[in-house]
Amino acid sequence: MVVLVPKKPESEQPPASSEWIVEDEFAAPDLSKARAAVNRILDRDARAAALGDDSTHGHSEYDGQQLDLEERSALRRVAGLSTEREDISDVEYRQLRLEKVVLIGLYGQQSLQEAENSLRELAALAETAGAEVLDGLLQKRAHPDAATYLGKGKAQELKALVAAVGADTVIADTELAPSQRRALEDVVNAKVIDRTAVILDIFAQHAKSREGKAQVELAQLEYLLPRLRGWGESMSRQAGGQAAGGVGMGSRGPGETKIELDRRRINTRMAKLRKQIAAMKPARETKRANRTRNAVPAVAIAGYTNAGKSSLLNRITQAGVLVQNALFATLDPTVRKAVTPDGRAYTLADTVGFVRNLPHQLVEAFRSSLEEIESSDLVVHVVDASHPDPAGQIATVRQVIAEVGASGIPELIVFNKADLADDVTRMALRGMEPGSILVSSRTGEGIDELIAAIAVRLPEPDIRVTAVVPYSRGDLVSRLHLNAQILELEYVEEGTKLTALVNPVMATELEPFRVG
Repeated sequence: MVVLVPKKPESEQPPASSEWIVEDEFAAPDLSKARAAVNRILDRDARAAALGDDSTHGHSEYDGQQLDLEERSALRRVAGLSTEREDISDVEYRQLRLEKVVLIGLYGQQSLQEAENSLRELAALAETAGAEVLDGLLQKRAHPDAATYLGKGKAQELKALVAAVGADTVIADTELAPSQRRALEDVVNAKVIDRTAVILDIFAQHAKSREGKAQVELAQLEYLLPRLRGWGESMSRQAGGQAAGGVGMGSRGPGETKIELDRRRINTRMAKLRKQIAAMKPARETKRANRTRNAVPAVAIAGYTNAGKSSLLNRITQAGVLVQNALFATLDPTVRKAVTPDGRAYTLADTVGFVRNLPHQLVEAFRSSLEEIESSDLVVHVVDASHPDPAGQIATVRQVIAEVGASGIPELIVFNKADLADDVTRMALRGMEPGSILVSSRTGEGIDELIAAIAVRLPEPDIRVTAVVPYSRGDLVSRLHLNAQILELEYVEEGTKLTALVNPVMATELEPFRVG
């Protein structure tokens, strides 16, 4: 088994950040590779590969004024309350600071490179949530320890590392079982959270709409419910009248422990949130029904988080939605109107980004946002061409799309950030996904080709109709100009005479006015 342990300096001083040696009597040829793993993961330049370098991820003139960016930037690194396990009760005396975290991960069933990419992405997630990453620990192990995830000996080493670097939080690159989290917390004497908790925290910071906030809160409560924990008197059972020993007045209660009371309140709140979210559904369906009635084709932009979906929407429609070099910058979907080169109107929807190991409760809670994908005619699947693992991104997004029942919708792969890819990478990407398009929302490369490709893949009207529409039905003529292909147009005494290629819905509306 390969383990990473601190290298003991001669002066017995605490180990410097990311100085690790490898102990493995069975895998000597892999020593140099494993020794450098954590150093590469926590290297500042390497971490930029997952998050994107600010120098190459700036704003363009198509992104608008970005009025929400200042507010978002202020929220990104809000200092949270102190996370010591033994904290004083008076809030005003608590120390305000950023959380300092240590990352932990395992590899064995996956390759070392895949484990590095995953842990590097976790570092980007932690920084987006507002934490400071101090160090990391990556262990080769076929299966997590059932008790403490890392095993007893390794957990003790983690405890020493946390104390040496002054960290107050440990983040595991997986979803920990409640028992594993509690056991590891008891060993290291610091707060232990997992990848799911970090993603939920980012969503809680970035949600702005009423529906988005309700969805995030529901997902957080579903995650919290099996992880409630109490100490000491808070776990004692309240007296229940004569059955509790006949201790008299003032002691009779509901017979619930504190943790049982918390669970009941959480379940009540979750039921209320589900009702609120369900009540918001008709408004979305009404808007979608209007688009369907008017036969406006729908295109959904989907993809991995920070792949450049919002930048692409701004480039095509000048929507001016928030663009930020951060994971999960977009939570609330944005729908904008666009027009094909031959004049047909369609809608373009920016959706929530995906990430590997996306928590199931988030997929369920944000199903309403993902409905834009489910009801679309075409999915523009945006992939980061500069990411070290584009194939992994594609597989992750397709898995989530399948979960929402949209795997049968036509897909167009678009490799964004092509300006950051060299010729060899471009050739590899085209070979990976034949028929894909390389674009850059920053420089404008390939945007015209993308717009033309979308137009080709949209459903075209194919029913030829000749009709005389009365002048009192100008609304119908207007919709024909937007959603049909006008072949002939003439103004006669009875009204507007036209010949057009229309879809079945428009053909039904024109039936009373058909001639010839």
